[in-house]
Amino acid sequence: MASSRFPISEPFAGGLESMTHVLATALLERGHDVTLFAAPGSDPALPVELLAPDTFTPSAAALADAHAPSATWLAEHHAYLGLMLRLSRTGADEFDVVHNNSLHHLPVAMASTLSLPLLTTLHTPPLPFVESAIHLEEVASAFVAVSAFTADAWSHVVGSSVIHNGIDLARWRFGLGGGPAVWSGRLVPEKAPHEAIDACRLAGVPLVLVGPVHDRRYYRDEVEPRLGRGVEYRGHLDHRELTHLLRAASVAVVTPGWDEPYGLVASEAMASGTPVAGYARGALPEVVGATGGVLVQGGDVVALAAAVRSARRLDRAAVRRHAELTCSLERMVDAYEDLYAALVDESVAA
Repeated sequence: MASSRFPISEPFAGGLESMTHVLATALLERGHDVTLFAAPGSDPALPVELLAPDTFTPSAAALADAHAPSATWLAEHHAYLGLMLRLSRTGADEFDVVHNNSLHHLPVAMASTLSLPLLTTLHTPPLPFVESAIHLEEVASAFVAVSAFTADAWSHVVGSSVIHNGIDLARWRFGLGGGPAVWSGRLVPEKAPHEAIDACRLAGVPLVLVGPVHDRRYYRDEVEPRLGRGVEYRGHLDHRELTHLLRAASVAVVTPGWDEPYGLVASEAMASGTPVAGYARGALPEVVGATGGVLVQGGDVVALAAAVRSARRLDRAAVRRHAELTCSLERMVDAYEDLYAALVDESVAA
């Protein structure tokens, strides 16, 4: 069960969409029967069933309510309500387990209506609607967090085991580097690509930015005026293009202005042998470790410039080995398979 906000297809909107795609693909390759409930536009190579294919438009009378929610909120509500009602009626005849990768509260709130187990992966910091659902239905779903940092962030609400996100190391191959620095991700204030530009300019290192522009005003005000003089924006690349770019990069700059729940861009870089220079925020110290890069205090652009220069000198083979040990797709899928089996056994025993 994916997020309904963005399709599960390349180029991915973010780490949640990428993780959902690689997990579904790997499970299929291992012989599992998988159905992916996802937004329109998702990869047709996967067995996708669209979330809320029957569009719902509230009546004019309902929309006249002064407190009527937005069209986006209503569409998400309708999508997950419809899916959960379907699963409550026939889910046990179709499936053994439901894996909830959405950010919506209804799958958790309605988990007790299902006669099959539901597993929820916590991809983000605590969300108020999801906290409310867990408060009422804490034991109806099992929970996994994408990092120890994220598990700790949710610990006041619910306990969760940790399964780090994994990437396909055969796809994210080792490269010799030597090229410009790379910053990848959503171009939004909380990712602070403008600070990556400032740091690389201080360090005297050319920089390539890639990713979707999700905040046009921020891009126009903070990023676009900084382009040129060794800094370029190449758009939103698919994984094939991004892998080539990262293999050739000398360093990956990661500048979260918030506490990253995981930081998949760091794993992708390290798998390419490209060391990380970034901010020690959220789960990044957990992901990068002692050998994957150089991290400094968040928001310190001067220190980040020094980290860019230092990280470029790290042993790329050691960076790749760190990725192989900590963020392989096989390790992630093994852990989820074990958890699925345990949940099914518990359900049968009950």
